[in-house]
Amino acid sequence: MASKLFTITTSVQAEYEIKKSRFIGAIMPCNNEQEALHQLGLLARQHPNANHLAFAWRIRQPEGFITERFHDAGEPSGTAGRPILAPLEGESLINTVVGVVRYFGGIKLGTGGLTRAYATAAKEAMAAATIIPWVEMAEVTLEIDYPQLQMLEYQLKQVHGQVIDQQFTDKVTITFTLPAKLRDDIVKQFSGFSG
Repeated sequence: MASKLFTITTSVQAEYEIKKSRFIGAIMPCNNEQEALHQLGLLARQHPNANHLAFAWRIRQPEGFITERFHDAGEPSGTAGRPILAPLEGESLINTVVGVVRYFGGIKLGTGGLTRAYATAAKEAMAAATIIPWVEMAEVTLEIDYPQLQMLEYQLKQVHGQVIDQQFTDKVTITFTLPAKLRDDIVKQFSGFSG
């Protein structure tokens, strides 16, 4: 596995045509398989008359390993899903799903032509995407005093952290995510770490 991993920021589509067949590659961010399936469902609804929707994804699991899945969507075995997955692996992309929609143009491409077309559509979608280094995030729950809340929120904003939940009693119980490498530093600054 590559030591440095990457992901994308937003969904992007790119179109490719060969021998009257249209291939629309869509690259979409996802944090788990449910999100990947949801993104693919949205893509399918955008293209209800497409002949095929092949896909591949790479998702980093909380335990640290990467799961990969691909599907040929009725194309000859090995001509669609695997060629979509290969560039994802090559660019060390994770938490990313690529779907390629095909509108058949009436001219058969053969297995080699199909493989190249699906790979090209995936690569063009990837080329159009904003690829960024992936940063492992950690979830933290702290119990803090009210005067500390503004400072914590400010620090989270500086490191692209995100508040998930806040509960207000005599203290504030706040759950947030932040880059894992900064977890211990933030926790040390605030009293009452609870998890």
